[in-house]
Parts: sequence; C-alpha cells; structure tokens
Amino acid sequence: MSRQNLLEVAAYENGTTETNSNLTKYGEWYGLNGVKWCAIFVSWVFHHAGYPLGQIDKPKGFHYCPSGYMHWKEKGCFTDDPQPGDIILYDFHKQSGQIADHTGIFVRWIKRGSSFEAWEGNTSKHGDTDGGHVMLQDRYINSVRAFVNPEVYGYNF
Repeated sequence: MSRQNLLEVAAYENGTTETNSNLTKYGEWYGLNGVKWCAIFVSWVFHHAGYPLGQIDKPKGFHYCPSGYMHWKEKGCFTDDPQPGDIILYDFHKQSGQIADHTGIFVRWIKRGSSFEAWEGNTSKHGDTDGGHVMLQDRYINSVRAFVNPEVYGYNF
C-alpha cells in the first residue's frame, strides 16, 4: 500500500454521481446516506486504499468537515507542505464560526504555493461544494483552511 495506491482508488471513482439527493454508495458504506458526502467520500477512499481514518465522527472516519478539522488540529496533523494523498479542508464560505465546509485529497501542486489538484466527492465542474459528483478539481490555496497529514501511512512512505 502507498499514497499512490490511495490516489488510484480515488481516481477509479472519477465520474461517480449521487442518485436523488446525496444518495451514494459512500454514504451507504458509512451508514449515513442522504447527507452531504464530501468527507464520507474521503473516508471511503482511505478505507478502501487500506488506510482507515478510524473514529472521528463515527468508526469509519468523518462526515462533518469541522469535526475533521478539530480532530486533526488537536492531534497536530496540519502541514504546510502537503504530499500526494494528504487531506485538504477548505473554507470556501468564510462563515463566522465555520472552520471547514468541504474536503478533498491533495494530488499535486499545479503552481507551488498557489494552485493544486484534488480529488473530491460531492462537487461539480463549476467547483460546487455540494455538486453530486466525484472529480479531479483545480483549486487555489486561498480556499484552504488546512492541509492534513492524517498519520495513517506510517513512516515508510
């Protein structure tokens, strides 16, 4: 298993769409279907790549972006140098009190320190954070609340 394997698991899901409102195989697996599913998608990818995130919101990982943010903040997992396979927590809406409103998996820098690619669930070609699709997105650093090394890879990567 490797970070590359994790990215391949995410890439294999490219083009997957929800049925009806937020109904997905990811939500079904997680045990919470019909809700916004970006974090559930990230949890699913890590699990199926052999790197389960463990108990955050539920035993299979996280479904609420602010919970993930607080969990990894408390564990000291934030990084300024994201590597492929790290988690991204976004703050697109900059709402008072909201610390993260979307998440994805870092793939690579397009322009270091400025723009990057990320695998995301529940997004769209317009960059929506509730868009119903799995796809590779181009994003900018100004939307990032935190890059996270979730400490599931061990030290041999």
